[in-house]
Formats: sequence, structure tokens, C-alpha cells
Amino acid sequence: MATMKDVARDAGVSIYTVSATLSGSANVSADLRERVNRSVERLGYERNSMARGLKQGTSSLIGLIVSDVTNPFFTELVECIQNDARNAGYSVLLGISDHDVEREADLLRLMRSHQAAGTILCPAGGEDDYRDGRLSRGRMRIVVVDNASPALGVDAFALDNRRAADLAVSHLLALGHRRIGVVAGIPHQHVSRERFAGYREALARQDVEPAPELVGHGNFRLEDAFATCRRLLGVSPRPTALFVANNLMLIGVMRTLADEGVSVPRDMSVCSIDDFPWAPAFQPALTVVRQPIAGMASAAFQRLVERLDGDEGDAAEHLFAPELVVRRSCAAFAGG
Repeated sequence: MATMKDVARDAGVSIYTVSATLSGSANVSADLRERVNRSVERLGYERNSMARGLKQGTSSLIGLIVSDVTNPFFTELVECIQNDARNAGYSVLLGISDHDVEREADLLRLMRSHQAAGTILCPAGGEDDYRDGRLSRGRMRIVVVDNASPALGVDAFALDNRRAADLAVSHLLALGHRRIGVVAGIPHQHVSRERFAGYREALARQDVEPAPELVGHGNFRLEDAFATCRRLLGVSPRPTALFVANNLMLIGVMRTLADEGVSVPRDMSVCSIDDFPWAPAFQPALTVVRQPIAGMASAAFQRLVERLDGDEGDAAEHLFAPELVVRRSCAAFAGG
């Protein structure tokens, strides 16, 4: 296995230059950086970040815990944070909680046992699940993203979820729809409650009474959304439009509508939160509310680094603006 000394010899530079290039701890000229990176690739050198951290009394390892890596939102979030971490000289240990609070607790213990300096967490639970202080236990610093309630007492980075849902439902209302079904997320999660609140607020502004039979929970899972959408299609009178609270559930909803022979948008208008690479490729292309994932990821990572550098300021909530992307899955209510 190649060592740092081997890389230095191959690149014709000092060990200090190799270390500075890999960690980003000092200015290195573009020419030297390119020579070092070529040697790293050629020799297959891998840093032992944990050993370096133990030696220096610090760690260049950070944890990242997400709920569902099959969800395109989390896939992009992971990629963005890994890129930022690599550029800053950190390695990332990834954990998948599968929306399971106990599994998440095990992953947090794993991050601490590997001496991660900090962890970016996409919480699986509601506020009550964290009253035991697990987010402030020990030396590991934590920031939260996505299901990020300010009540957790740590730096929180999230979409303005209430505004995002309001944008989606207001778009459907502007097209004349009044019986708007909702495929909501996990009831106890802060992100789900905010999106449901945005749905209700948009209806209230137009004096539309929310019908309980038009509310279903897809729990941020494709299969649950499939079953929920099928139930909503059985309501009489049937909804003329659906608001879906995330992209993974949207895929389940579109599958249900196709299976049941419901044409979008002729028979049913559909609008969702979360853009994703396949949304424009669907027939019809899907109208969504887009999250600034890269901006959220970079801001969360930068805040974690500031905490690791000794910033002891008060924790704060950081909300990011949503963007309505109008495509072809919504049409004007035809009456009847």
C-alpha cells in the first residue's frame, strides 16, 4: 500500500506539500497540486484520516446520516456534502437510518465510536425523540438538515416547507381546483407537519374547507404512497388534483394513476415538492416545487466546520426559499 512518502517521491515534492495538498491546510500552487494529485491517482494512495486525527488530537472524519438514499433528494444531498468535505480535507462516514429513530441512535453511537468530529444529520424522528439530549451528548458536533426543527437546539437547515406546500397548492387553486387531495409524509416529523400546514393555509385563503377524506399519509415511501393514492381515488366525489409532499411518493402516485387508467392532467392534476432528474422525462413532465439542495448542503457543511473551529454562538434555524417549476402535470379544472 502506497504511503505519503511514496507520493512525495513520485511527485518530486516534500511530504509537507503532499499533506498540505490533501488537507487543504496551506496554499499550494496549481502546478504542485496537480503533480501531487496525479501521483495519488497513479499510486492509489488512500489517507488514513483516523490515524492522523488521533495523532493531532483532532479528527478529519465527519458523519452524515440520511433517512433514505434511494430518495433523489438525499442522493443529491450526499453528493454535495461529500464534495464539500473532500475539498476541505474531510472524509465522510455515511449512515442510512431508513426513517428509524433507533437505527439512527445506533448510527450516532457509531459516529462517536469512530471519533467523528461532527455529524450532519437528517433526523428520522419528531422533537420528542430527541429530548434525551442525544444531539448534544459528548464532543461530537451536530447540525441537522431537512427534517430540521428549531426545537432540537442545534443548527437547523431546511427548506421553507410551509411556503413550499403553499406554492404548490396555490398553483392548483389558481387553476380552479377545490377538491385537492394530499399525500402527506410521516405525521410526527416536523417537515411533514410544516408541509401539511402550508396545504391547509393555501386552502384557507380561498375559503376552501379541507375535507378529511382527502388527506392520506404516504410516509415518504413509494409503496405507502401507492396505497394511499389508490384510497384517494376511491373517494366520492373524487379529488380533481393531488398535492404530493415529496418526490419518492410522487413516483408511487404516478404509478397508481397509470395503473388505474387516470390521465394526468386531463383527469387529475398533480403537483409535488422536490424536483428530480426524471421529473421532466415523465409523460407529462411534472410540476414541482424545487429545493435548493446544493445551497442547503454547503451551508450546513460550512456551519459544521465553523462549529469544529470553535464557534460557540447560539444555534439558529436557516430556511431556504422554494421555487415553483411549472411543467405539464397540472391543468385548469374542467368542471363537472
